[in-house]
Amino acid sequence: MKKNLITLQFSIHPMTNNFIEIIKGALQGVNTSNVTMSTDDVASTMIGEQEAVFDAVKAMIIHASKSGTHIAFNGTFSSGCPSVVHEFHEPSEQKFRINQESYAPFQQYVSAKFNLYPLGQPDYMDSIGSEISRLKNSDLYNATSKNGSGLHGDVHPVFLFLEDSFSSVQSHVVMTVNMSVNSPSHKNV
Repeated sequence: MKKNLITLQFSIHPMTNNFIEIIKGALQGVNTSNVTMSTDDVASTMIGEQEAVFDAVKAMIIHASKSGTHIAFNGTFSSGCPSVVHEFHEPSEQKFRINQESYAPFQQYVSAKFNLYPLGQPDYMDSIGSEISRLKNSDLYNATSKNGSGLHGDVHPVFLFLEDSFSSVQSHVVMTVNMSVNSPSHKNV
Protein backbone atom coordinates (compact mmCIF):
# COMPACT_ATOMS: atom_id res chain seq x y z
CA MET A 1 0.00 0.00 0.00
CA LYS A 2 1.43 3.38 -1.05
CA LYS A 3 0.93 5.76 1.89
CA ASN A 4 3.72 8.34 1.84
CA LEU A 5 4.88 8.27 -1.76
CA ILE A 6 7.44 10.98 -2.47
CA THR A 7 9.85 11.97 -5.22
CA LEU A 8 13.44 13.11 -4.87
CA GLN A 9 15.38 14.59 -7.76
CA PHE A 10 19.03 14.93 -6.78
CA SER A 11 22.62 15.33 -7.86
CA ILE A 12 25.81 14.36 -6.07
CA HIS A 13 28.84 16.45 -7.08
CA PRO A 14 32.25 15.11 -5.97
CA MET A 15 34.92 17.80 -6.26
CA THR A 16 37.50 15.60 -7.97
CA ASN A 17 38.54 14.37 -11.40
CA ASN A 18 37.35 10.83 -10.61
CA PHE A 19 33.80 12.05 -9.92
CA ILE A 20 32.25 9.39 -12.18
CA GLU A 21 33.74 6.59 -10.07
CA ILE A 22 32.44 8.15 -6.84
CA ILE A 23 28.94 8.82 -8.22
CA LYS A 24 28.59 5.36 -9.74
CA GLY A 25 29.96 3.79 -6.56
CA ALA A 26 27.38 5.67 -4.49
CA LEU A 27 24.55 4.64 -6.82
CA GLN A 28 25.67 1.00 -6.98
CA GLY A 29 26.77 0.65 -3.35
CA VAL A 30 23.32 1.26 -1.92
CA ASN A 31 20.30 -1.04 -1.85
CA THR A 32 17.66 0.80 -3.88
CA SER A 33 15.23 -2.11 -4.21
CA ASN A 34 12.56 -0.21 -2.25
CA VAL A 35 12.59 2.81 -4.55
CA THR A 36 12.16 3.35 -8.26
CA MET A 37 15.28 5.04 -9.66
CA SER A 38 16.16 6.68 -12.91
CA THR A 39 19.25 8.65 -13.86
CA ASP A 40 19.93 10.99 -16.75
CA ASP A 41 22.85 13.26 -17.61
CA VAL A 42 21.74 15.96 -15.13
CA ALA A 43 20.21 14.25 -12.10
CA SER A 44 18.82 11.08 -10.58
CA THR A 45 15.23 10.62 -9.51
CA MET A 46 13.97 8.39 -6.71
CA ILE A 47 10.32 7.56 -6.11
CA GLY A 48 9.11 5.60 -3.13
CA GLU A 49 7.74 5.59 0.38
CA GLN A 50 9.16 8.48 2.38
CA GLU A 51 11.20 6.29 4.73
CA ALA A 52 12.71 4.33 1.83
CA VAL A 53 13.72 7.47 -0.11
CA PHE A 54 15.34 9.17 2.89
CA ASP A 55 17.12 5.89 3.73
CA ALA A 56 18.51 5.42 0.22
CA VAL A 57 19.72 8.99 -0.31
CA LYS A 58 21.30 9.15 3.13
CA ALA A 59 23.14 5.91 2.36
CA MET A 60 24.32 7.32 -0.99
CA ILE A 61 25.69 10.48 0.60
CA ILE A 62 27.47 8.47 3.29
CA HIS A 63 28.84 6.03 0.70
CA ALA A 64 30.16 8.89 -1.48
CA SER A 65 31.65 10.68 1.53
CA LYS A 66 33.76 7.67 2.49
CA SER A 67 36.07 8.65 -0.37
CA GLY A 68 37.16 11.67 1.70
CA THR A 69 36.42 13.88 -1.29
CA HIS A 70 34.49 17.12 -0.89
CA ILE A 71 30.92 16.26 -1.93
CA ALA A 72 28.10 18.68 -2.75
CA PHE A 73 24.53 17.35 -2.75
CA ASN A 74 21.49 19.13 -4.18
CA GLY A 75 18.05 17.61 -3.84
CA THR A 76 14.39 18.46 -4.25
CA PHE A 77 11.94 16.33 -2.28
CA SER A 78 8.24 16.52 -3.18
CA SER A 79 5.07 14.94 -1.90
CA GLY A 80 1.48 15.09 -3.09
CA CYS A 81 2.15 14.82 -6.82
CA PRO A 82 -0.49 12.49 -8.32
CA SER A 83 1.57 11.60 -11.42
CA VAL A 84 4.21 9.89 -9.25
CA VAL A 85 1.95 6.93 -8.46
CA HIS A 86 2.07 5.76 -12.09
CA GLU A 87 5.89 5.70 -12.16
CA PHE A 88 6.39 3.77 -8.90
CA HIS A 89 6.98 0.02 -8.83
CA GLU A 90 5.90 -1.59 -5.55
CA PRO A 91 8.89 -3.19 -3.77
CA SER A 92 8.74 -6.84 -2.81
CA GLU A 93 10.25 -6.16 0.63
CA GLN A 94 8.35 -3.93 3.05
CA LYS A 95 11.25 -2.94 5.32
CA PHE A 96 11.77 0.68 4.37
CA ARG A 97 15.15 1.46 5.94
CA ILE A 98 17.03 -1.42 4.35
CA ASN A 99 20.37 0.45 4.32
CA GLN A 100 20.29 1.50 7.96
CA GLU A 101 22.53 -1.29 9.25
CA SER A 102 25.24 -0.39 6.74
CA TYR A 103 25.37 3.31 7.60
CA ALA A 104 24.35 3.39 11.29
CA PRO A 105 27.91 3.17 12.72
CA PHE A 106 29.29 5.79 10.30
CA GLN A 107 29.72 9.35 11.57
CA GLN A 108 30.15 12.23 9.14
CA TYR A 109 29.99 15.98 9.67
CA VAL A 110 27.73 17.75 7.15
CA SER A 111 26.61 21.32 6.63
CA ALA A 112 23.29 21.94 4.91
CA LYS A 113 20.56 24.42 4.07
CA PHE A 114 16.96 23.60 3.42
CA ASN A 115 13.85 25.40 2.22
CA LEU A 116 10.36 24.12 2.88
CA TYR A 117 7.49 25.03 0.55
CA PRO A 118 4.03 23.93 1.73
CA LEU A 119 1.84 24.29 -1.36
CA GLY A 120 -1.85 25.13 -1.35
CA GLN A 121 -1.96 26.14 2.32
CA PRO A 122 -3.21 29.60 3.31
CA ASP A 123 -1.12 29.42 6.51
CA TYR A 124 2.07 28.23 4.79
CA MET A 125 4.23 30.83 6.56
CA ASP A 126 3.19 29.34 9.92
CA SER A 127 4.45 25.91 8.81
CA ILE A 128 7.75 27.35 7.61
CA GLY A 129 8.16 29.50 10.72
CA SER A 130 7.49 26.55 12.98
CA GLU A 131 10.27 24.52 11.37
CA ILE A 132 12.74 27.42 11.46
CA SER A 133 11.95 27.89 15.18
CA ARG A 134 12.41 24.18 15.79
CA LEU A 135 15.79 24.35 14.03
CA LYS A 136 16.91 27.42 15.99
CA ASN A 137 16.09 25.61 19.24
CA SER A 138 18.14 22.55 18.26
CA ASP A 139 21.83 21.73 18.48
CA LEU A 140 21.90 21.58 14.66
CA TYR A 141 21.26 25.26 14.03
CA ASN A 142 24.02 26.95 12.03
CA ALA A 143 23.89 30.59 13.11
CA THR A 144 26.32 31.59 10.35
CA SER A 145 23.72 30.74 7.72
CA LYS A 146 22.22 33.94 6.34
CA ASN A 147 18.64 32.79 5.74
CA GLY A 148 17.94 30.94 8.98
CA SER A 149 17.64 27.49 7.47
CA GLY A 150 21.23 26.35 7.91
CA LEU A 151 21.98 23.24 9.90
CA HIS A 152 25.10 21.26 10.59
CA GLY A 153 26.36 18.34 12.58
CA ASP A 154 26.52 14.59 12.24
CA VAL A 155 24.72 13.23 9.18
CA HIS A 156 22.25 11.14 11.23
CA PRO A 157 20.56 13.92 13.28
CA VAL A 158 20.71 16.26 10.25
CA PHE A 159 18.80 13.76 8.11
CA LEU A 160 16.37 13.07 10.94
CA PHE A 161 15.64 16.80 11.20
CA LEU A 162 15.17 17.12 7.44
CA GLU A 163 12.80 14.14 7.28
CA ASP A 164 10.81 15.42 10.26
CA SER A 165 10.52 18.87 8.65
CA PHE A 166 9.34 17.33 5.40
CA SER A 167 6.78 15.24 7.34
CA SER A 168 5.52 18.22 9.31
CA VAL A 169 3.52 19.44 6.33
CA GLN A 170 0.53 17.18 5.71
CA SER A 171 -0.16 18.22 2.13
CA HIS A 172 1.56 18.92 -1.15
CA VAL A 173 5.05 20.00 -0.14
CA VAL A 174 8.41 20.65 -1.75
CA MET A 175 11.68 20.80 0.18
CA THR A 176 15.04 21.72 -1.31
CA VAL A 177 18.26 20.63 0.36
CA ASN A 178 21.83 21.68 -0.35
CA MET A 179 24.53 19.83 1.56
CA SER A 180 28.29 19.95 1.79
CA VAL A 181 30.35 17.00 3.02
CA ASN A 182 34.13 16.82 3.54
CA SER A 183 34.52 20.49 2.66
CA PRO A 184 37.94 22.03 3.30
CA SER A 185 36.08 24.76 5.23
CA HIS A 186 34.93 22.09 7.71
CA LYS A 187 38.50 21.39 8.89
CA ASN A 188 38.12 23.61 11.96
CA VAL A 189 34.75 22.14 12.96
